[in-house]
Amino acid sequence: MFDEKTQQQLNSYVYMLVDPNDKKPFYIGKGTHNRVFDHINCTINDIPIQNLKYDKIREITSNNKSVEHVILRHNLTPEEAFNIEATLIDTFNYCGYSLSNKVGGHNSIEKGLMTADEIKRLYNAKPLDFIEKDCVLININRKYKRGKGGETIYEATNEIWTIGKKRLPHLKYVLSEYRGLVVEVYKVKEWYEKERGYQTRAKKFGQTKIGYGFNGDVAPDEIRNRYINKSIAHKKEKGAASAIRYNL
Repeated sequence: MFDEKTQQQLNSYVYMLVDPNDKKPFYIGKGTHNRVFDHINCTINDIPIQNLKYDKIREITSNNKSVEHVILRHNLTPEEAFNIEATLIDTFNYCGYSLSNKVGGHNSIEKGLMTADEIKRLYNAKPLDFIEKDCVLININRKYKRGKGGETIYEATNEIWTIGKKRLPHLKYVLSEYRGLVVEVYKVKEWYEKERGYQTRAKKFGQTKIGYGFNGDVAPDEIRNRYINKSIAHKKEKGAASAIRYNL
């Protein structure tokens, strides 16, 4: 624990918790005073919190080892700590570290890690007001790992979705939408059935149902250029939950 004098001098700071076995970070955080030690105190006092961070701490301490506490930057303003924390979470996740942070940090969605192409889309997107009847718009916010681009957009888009079976023969193109922007357009070769589970908050959670996926390629330029890098942010209703749209 930090003594009172140290706490007074630290101000806001950013820290990481490190696994002593492989010297890899598993959590990035920000705080003041003794915040960096609070996670350990929770496990020592047997507070019944279940998540990846606390599971990792219990695993380490059960083997008679100690989590390493590293202060990355200190004497910060709260806003500086927010921004540094978010930057580090994005960077470590991008580099393949399995952080236990539940969220990406302050302003991570709006200002976080992006590829150069994603930056271009963000600042040059023109509004999209209409899509053809042979198109379906699929939101990939929950599945796409920002900053990866290319094949990972396809992997986040091609399955598994709740779509009416009767619609499938008429849907020739899939527009992949991320955070209000159309980031890719695919021409469908074939649709296929695949079982999927219900979302955790659904009444039928734990049961399965039939969803659909597709095999396809990037659409020809004639079609792709109608939609790519266009924004539908002005068409999205706040709080809308459905990942599938057939019109704007």
